Amino acid sequence: MSLEAVLERYGRGWRGPAIAALVAFLAGLPGVFTMPPLDRDESRFAQATAQMLETGEFIVIRFQDEPRFKKPVGIHWLQAGSVALFSQAEDREIWAYRLPSLLGAMLAAAACAWGAAVFFGGPTGLLAGALLGATFLLSTEAFIAKTDAVLAGTTTLAMAALARIYAASREGGRAGRLTRLLFWLGLSASILVKGPVGLMVVVLTALALSAWDRRWRWLKDLGWVWGLIILAAVVGPWAGAVTVATDGTFWTTAFGADFAPKLVGGQESHGAPPGYHTLLAPFLIFPGALLLPAALVLGWRHRDEPGVRFALCWLVPAWIVFEATPTKLVHYTLPTYGALTWLMALAVMRAPLGPIVRWAGVALSILAGGVLAAGVIYLLVLYGDARDLPAAVPTALLLGGAGLAGAYLLWRGKTSRAVAAAGVLTVLGHGVFAAAFAPGLAPLWLSARTERALSDARLLPRQGIAPAPVAVAGYAEPSLVFALGTPTDLGGVREAVDALEEQRPAVIEGREQAAFEAEIVARRVRAREIARIEGLDYSNGDETTLRLYAPVPSVSP
Repeated sequence: MSLEAVLERYGRGWRGPAIAALVAFLAGLPGVFTMPPLDRDESRFAQATAQMLETGEFIVIRFQDEPRFKKPVGIHWLQAGSVALFSQAEDREIWAYRLPSLLGAMLAAAACAWGAAVFFGGPTGLLAGALLGATFLLSTEAFIAKTDAVLAGTTTLAMAALARIYAASREGGRAGRLTRLLFWLGLSASILVKGPVGLMVVVLTALALSAWDRRWRWLKDLGWVWGLIILAAVVGPWAGAVTVATDGTFWTTAFGADFAPKLVGGQESHGAPPGYHTLLAPFLIFPGALLLPAALVLGWRHRDEPGVRFALCWLVPAWIVFEATPTKLVHYTLPTYGALTWLMALAVMRAPLGPIVRWAGVALSILAGGVLAAGVIYLLVLYGDARDLPAAVPTALLLGGAGLAGAYLLWRGKTSRAVAAAGVLTVLGHGVFAAAFAPGLAPLWLSARTERALSDARLLPRQGIAPAPVAVAGYAEPSLVFALGTPTDLGGVREAVDALEEQRPAVIEGREQAAFEAEIVARRVRAREIARIEGLDYSNGDETTLRLYAPVPSVSP
């Protein structure tokens, strides 16, 4: 059965969004259960959520004793609900914190399909949603316990509902109440998850559309009165509570010390020049790289069509803002990827493609697939060994093969087959990467190996044998705090020796080793080294050695 026949058969009604969500589920699921906790953002979010469950404090966000006044509380509430349903905070099972991100990716794919269907029909909508669900960026964010997959889901839902409101107004009608309700719920949830980012995308789209059409009356159909009531009901209770609880400090810190600096400079060494997101797009939207040229050309040529115009107004203004903002991270543009996959899917359904865009797509597909495959080999050479070959080889072959197969079939003019082949191979390759290859690169997972070594020695506090907390000198990555528990003592050498005196374990980073040895000699404290963990602290690029020490009970005379 051809791709067109499959899309025609399954793209109508609710089945299109449901199948798009299934694609996102299959693409993101492998990493949810297999990837160790990641530094630094994921582990910070997960640890803060764990502390909410441990303390019952669900308003003020904290990482150990430090307030986390950067993002709203939405993602923490979702994670807390997931952990309460499927796990326990003390178990430190990262997969339970990741389930909201997986659901967010599924929502993004389903909403993308639902929105596109109103302009282009169900089959095109299904293809657009499936393309979004299979992209390398969204399927990666789907297994990381932080805001971005959920932001993509809630923003795409708001945009899909906005698209249906806009389409209905152009036909002289009005969208139903459910559509308007979903718009306000999606927008409100996006604000509660990541502040003004989703709101910015929605507002820029609405303004650009209205200015382009020279028609503003359709905005009255959004249902402003009860819509703003919904927004206030979703966001207001927490906003008021955190204002009272922190005496307004949350807002001054979140905007003054986190959000505003990103607009004027490269915060936390994440600065990059304009063009950064554009250059990375073929790799992050892979396997869609082969359709990028066709999508952009179609967008320009058919810009007078309502659906295409909506996609351009969704994509271009927000993309310009992201490129102009000095602080850049690869996931920032993810809320606009739905617009790109709309145009990609429409290009496929209107094939054949012209020779120039076809050859440009061939080149991008080979480049993106080749770079991803080369990246796998690079990681294997640097951080793997022979035991990683059974996972590395199929990962590289599948990702490189996705680029080559898509390029070959596109060159032959078989656009739909190119999309199908590249998509299937990418989902498989990404799955092997996340489920087997990356977790097997032992030097990258210092915290997970430290936790395992302490557990094997029966020194992990949550085992109930060794007293808490573990003292750590010289290494303060959030993943280690998440692994060892909230009380983990991130002090110095003196605190580590204090811990050994109190019959608690200690972890010493290599740069603190000489001072540690001098301290235990001076204080006549006995300790035995139970493990040595060597690898890369990928958050700062430093080669790192962690020595784990167990206390030696003093012998009474």
